[in-house]
Amino acid sequence: MQDSFLSFLGENLQLFLTYTGFYNVTPGHLIMILVGLIFIFLAIRYEFEPMLLIPIGFGILIGNIPFKDAGLQVGLYEEGSVLNILYSGVRQGWYPPLIFLGIGAMTDFSALISNPKLMLIGAAAQLGIFGAYIIALQLGFDPKQAGAIGIIGGADGPTAIFLSSKLAPNLMGAVAVSAYSYMALVPIIQPPFMTLLTTKKERLIRMKPPRLVSSTEKIIFPIVGLLLTCFLVPSGLPLLGMLFFGNLIKESGVTRRLAETARGPMIDIVTILLGVTVGASTQASQFLTMQSILIFGLGAGSFAIATCGGILFVKFFNLFLRPGNKINPLIGNAGVSAVPDSARISQIVGLRYDPANYLLMHAMGPNVAGVIGSAVAAGILLGFLG
Repeated sequence: MQDSFLSFLGENLQLFLTYTGFYNVTPGHLIMILVGLIFIFLAIRYEFEPMLLIPIGFGILIGNIPFKDAGLQVGLYEEGSVLNILYSGVRQGWYPPLIFLGIGAMTDFSALISNPKLMLIGAAAQLGIFGAYIIALQLGFDPKQAGAIGIIGGADGPTAIFLSSKLAPNLMGAVAVSAYSYMALVPIIQPPFMTLLTTKKERLIRMKPPRLVSSTEKIIFPIVGLLLTCFLVPSGLPLLGMLFFGNLIKESGVTRRLAETARGPMIDIVTILLGVTVGASTQASQFLTMQSILIFGLGAGSFAIATCGGILFVKFFNLFLRPGNKINPLIGNAGVSAVPDSARISQIVGLRYDPANYLLMHAMGPNVAGVIGSAVAAGILLGFLG
């Protein structure tokens, strides 16, 4: 009797062990868990985009807890599971427009309105998107995959998720994590290019203070911006429409509660859901492939091209401007839409060479133009490739 009981207990214990993560773990799971821990470390220790990297990093841990596939409906890729339902917001593109609504409600376009030519810097920085698109085509990716990879150069996570969900859903995890990673690493990636591509004289250029923008101009801007951009690129409507709507409820002055909700609780909730589910989508079996590694490499190239494109465009544009109107090329990096980190880097690098030269307000012009530019670029790619 005792022997049969011990045998029964042993069999059940052995069966239980087959369901544990310790039994089902693979080297791939351990690698991805390490990546998640690195994300969390960078967010806490160096404050690299903590609002993004902590949810994504912890999501990576969640997504790489190994388990036996026995219809338990606990994994992100199992139909009907809680994570799978929450992931629908990423897979079907619900979350990015809501993020853009919040971005619009917290963005001040005054720097861009006061100096419209800064819009050209934001446009020039989108060279990274189309440059990476061409390189991806040469490496054998099909046009839709290449478009999804290229958008990483915009340094705009929601736009990358939105476009990849439409063009290449199978690459969405790699594209999203890559885009958010490079957004977080702006303080490391951009300064060397800024120093390399500018002279000391150029770094000391002082720009005229931006003019005061009236409330009427601020109200008109999102309406005109919507009509111009969406008539030009209707496929960008989900992102651009919500961006400009969010900005209108901010600037109108009569919908303060809506604006506060959009830029506060709503965007925080969506960021949490988006970050955790994007992180959880990086299950080792689905994510850890040579293709994902190649996408990370292409993303870095895309980001570098975008940064250099903005800086070099300012240098070229300065050839046609009078001495008192020249633009400091250190704000060229802000053409990527990592708001406001890339504008902050313009300020930090500028102060190293002239402690009294405050570039932040000037850099916010191309920075917010980059948000619009990346959404327009996504709309163009979606219109041609979708």
